[in-house]
Amino acid sequence: MNRPHPNTVCVEAGSHNPTAGDPVSEPLHLSTTYRHGGDYEYIREASPTIEAFERAVGALEAGQAVAFSSGMAASAAVLDGLAPGSRVVAPTVGYKGVRRLLADRDTVGALDVSYVDQTDTATAIDAIGDAKLVWAESPNNPLIGITDLRALADAAHERGARLAVDATLATPLLQRSLELGADFVVHSATKYIAGHSDSLLGVVVCADEDGARALTARRAMTGAVPGPFETFLGLRGIRTLALRVERSQDNAVELAGRLAGHPAVSRVRYPGLDDDPGHELATRQMSGFGAMIAFEVGAGSEAADAVCAGVERIANATSLGGVETLIERRGRYPGEGEHVPANLIRLSVGCEHVDDLWDDLERALDGA
Repeated sequence: MNRPHPNTVCVEAGSHNPTAGDPVSEPLHLSTTYRHGGDYEYIREASPTIEAFERAVGALEAGQAVAFSSGMAASAAVLDGLAPGSRVVAPTVGYKGVRRLLADRDTVGALDVSYVDQTDTATAIDAIGDAKLVWAESPNNPLIGITDLRALADAAHERGARLAVDATLATPLLQRSLELGADFVVHSATKYIAGHSDSLLGVVVCADEDGARALTARRAMTGAVPGPFETFLGLRGIRTLALRVERSQDNAVELAGRLAGHPAVSRVRYPGLDDDPGHELATRQMSGFGAMIAFEVGAGSEAADAVCAGVERIANATSLGGVETLIERRGRYPGEGEHVPANLIRLSVGCEHVDDLWDDLERALDGA
């Protein structure tokens, strides 16, 4: 048969070849230990439920997936593969948890970390130098900026470095990071992949089997293995990933346009807008613009807080990628740093009806 469409992969991937009498849904295996003589011994090494989730994500990314207990555990596992003192180039804007992890490793001398604006391709390439790893994030969190991953991958490989891409905001459906040259693709599967704000989960997808084997061994040593119930929920989430991403993205496109026309909003950051700095690159690099919007409230941070407090249907909460729409002012967190405007609001657009979302947003914006 021909290679299936990614939407079909979401429905089918992770299951074994069916035979008569098999369950249609991949079953949940909760046991932590197994009788000797079979394929499994102890859950820290492997389990059928975890492997089913890994097969599904690997099929979507066209690589070898290794599941972890969280996105942070997945990120740490990639960094732990570097020799002590290795130089890492990271983005000035990216998920604050990973930037905090990098800063901690730098402080104790485990890594030598430097930061660069990776949305500026020439500057990002110049900064690679003798780095062993380039850590990228595209679209980035929370400014929704776009990095030229193909150019960065080519430049990194020419200099003997590897490229790790946090593609959480893109999902495997909207960006094929391995095909763009990445050596590792990291997802906080808590977000879009699981998709229901009810499970903590991470995953790394490697371009080769050697990388996956090394990560699996590191996971067993550190105990960063996910629970079977979490991976079961992650696999269940993948079944509807295409539907959720399509609906959320359609909503985001509409909301970005309406926000851009509201007098209380001074700037909208969304690559689906024609005048967004990342629009042209996102058009080439991605198959869609995603469901994350960042916008700035012209009256300042207090007005932005008022918007977040004023919504009723939208949840004023952290995280992203669930079926529900979430809103928060990112500058409320000291770790976001100088590159994130104090009046910036991050909006994770969900699957509700777009008019209900806009009514809620417009009322809060008018009130602020």
